[in-house]
Amino acid sequence: MTGDDGGIALVDLLDRLLAGGVVLAGDLTLRIADVDLVRIDLKALVSSVGDAVPSPWKQVEM
Repeated sequence: MTGDDGGIALVDLLDRLLAGGVVLAGDLTLRIADVDLVRIDLKALVSSVGDAVPSPWKQVEM
């Protein structure tokens, strides 16, 4: 589904990202006067719960 301007709708974009999963990574450094004060290493996994975490119980077929 596309919007009026030919772009992808936000809902469709989020659905595609959650279906496949996305890994975000980055570094953040707080520096004052050429002295590194704080360094943060960021990593995040964005995915649907069913894809990222296996079910703790077996699927029961009826």
